[in-house]
Amino acid sequence: MKNIMWKAAKCALFLALIFLSGSLSAQKKEFSGNPIFPGWYADPEAKIFGNEYWVYPTYSAPYHEQVFMDGFSSTDLVHWTKHSHVLDSSAVKWVKKALWAPAITQKDGKYYLFFGANDIHDDTKEIGGIGVAVADKPEGPFKDYLGKPLIGKIYNKAQPIDQFVFKDDDGQYYIIYGGWGQCNIAKLNNDFTGVVPFADGISYKNITPKDYVEGPVMFKRKGKYYLMWSEGGWTGPDYRVAYAIGNTPTGPFKRIATILKQDPAIATGAGHHSVINIPGTNEWYIVYHRRPLGETDGNHRVVCIDKMYFDKDGLIEPVKITNEGVEERKL
Repeated sequence: MKNIMWKAAKCALFLALIFLSGSLSAQKKEFSGNPIFPGWYADPEAKIFGNEYWVYPTYSAPYHEQVFMDGFSSTDLVHWTKHSHVLDSSAVKWVKKALWAPAITQKDGKYYLFFGANDIHDDTKEIGGIGVAVADKPEGPFKDYLGKPLIGKIYNKAQPIDQFVFKDDDGQYYIIYGGWGQCNIAKLNNDFTGVVPFADGISYKNITPKDYVEGPVMFKRKGKYYLMWSEGGWTGPDYRVAYAIGNTPTGPFKRIATILKQDPAIATGAGHHSVINIPGTNEWYIVYHRRPLGETDGNHRVVCIDKMYFDKDGLIEPVKITNEGVEERKL
């Protein structure tokens, strides 16, 4: 009898250990690691479409090779699927070189991909600037929407590059953009074929904060407008991200602090980012590029992700860049 009871106890213990082991395994989550996918990429635009995360980066190469864009999708931030050539310069006849820094938004069942092209410096002699492509699916293929740049001239001394599209709570879409240390904001019209003036008649407002260089991003949290941007030289180790907070999309925006920068033990040149917020939560992520240690080629950049937090006053806390990345997070 004792032998039977002992065997039963051992069996129960064995089953309990199996259950505990299974529970612990179920609780253990994977991490994305940084970079989140292989290859030289930069200037990532991160979005949530449905139950998927999407990242659209610049293919980081010399200008004459940088003539297409890939997309990446994931359901959990850990496992990423590559979608090759979601946009190719062959679909945009006026693009000759330097296709970069995408921004994307969804409207009325269509996906609109905004991009910079041709690296213009004199709008009286060159064709280029900010273009728009459209597709029925986030993976494309995207086709030229206008047959010409949406913004092909230089306003307020801002090179027409590094655009970001922001949708406000009232449904108005804004485009924020600019290189050469100048940042403009404009109101997009209803079908994204042009811009419409603000109430004061101005079409392109300069909202440049102190130390701004390029790569603007805007989001809204608890009624406040956060403007973020990159500072420093994009090929150097001091590339970084700073931010300001305003009461309207046009500011005024006063620089508050740097929140993303290099860690000499992990990577250098951390900048040109985007931000995603899990709908209905206070979970925030920053998706950015950085240069692996030992890499000196300006185009050798990779896409990474880390958590972003706010303090009790709504200020963004400095981001710790990691090699681990973030835990898996399904939508």
